[in-house]
Amino acid sequence: MSTPLFVDYNPAGYSIEELDRQYNARAAVPDSAHLIAQYAQASAQVRAQFGVHTGEPYGPHPDETLDIFPAAQPGAPVFVFIHGGYWRALSSSDSHFVTPAFLKAGATVVVVNYALAPAVSLDQITLQCRRALAWVHRHVARFNGDPARIHVCGHSAGGQLTGMLLAPDWPLQFGVSQPLLHSASAISGLFDLRPLMHTHINDWLNLTPQSAQANSPVFHVPSQPCPVVLACGGLETAEFRRQSLLYGQALQARGGQVDLLFPPQTNHFSVLFQLADPASSLFKAIARLMAL
Repeated sequence: MSTPLFVDYNPAGYSIEELDRQYNARAAVPDSAHLIAQYAQASAQVRAQFGVHTGEPYGPHPDETLDIFPAAQPGAPVFVFIHGGYWRALSSSDSHFVTPAFLKAGATVVVVNYALAPAVSLDQITLQCRRALAWVHRHVARFNGDPARIHVCGHSAGGQLTGMLLAPDWPLQFGVSQPLLHSASAISGLFDLRPLMHTHINDWLNLTPQSAQANSPVFHVPSQPCPVVLACGGLETAEFRRQSLLYGQALQARGGQVDLLFPPQTNHFSVLFQLADPASSLFKAIARLMAL
């Protein structure tokens, strides 16, 4: 790839080595393994406390499943969560810890599972998440959810997938009318994937210039904007913060309402615990959009 094209999406002029460091989320957080282990431990505790329908299929692939925590009352707003892991790690069961605060506030919570790279491409993962959301829209009333009040939230790679669910036109592929989402939030998301082609992440993602652009939410801004919360840990690298700023600007340029948060003293992994804390700025911002 030519240097000028690289400069187009490397505005800080990083070397290849520094760009790789900027996007190495785990290396940037010394206790990342401990924090990820906390995800799993806290999620197991949640499953022991709350009623959950696990492994609800939304498509033909064995990894196309949903874990659903129904609200106590029908007609509840719906919180759909998409996990991160750089598209190659973790699963829906690692993310159940985000559910209690939303359940207690009256929402139905749906946690999406999807197949992982490199066994499947990012095109396929994006398609799976779109299939999942179409399924939720059609069936969530069975779990006391209101299909007209769906909020999607994603972390890291899940932030990119959330952005692709905000993209226009795709619901028609599944016979679903637009707009599909009431509101959305993305935490530490990746919205312009072109820099990743020059990092270790492409060892498993196998992006080309064409697929990077096709799966970059910044190039697929919703034509019917809904309110969005964008958050990034205050201790994250400059590139992760830039990604949220870039997408926020793209949404605002199309008339979107954007609330941008950088919770202090949070890193790429600890920022996610704010979803479990009803006193946090991030939970409060999402709860306002969902009218919880």
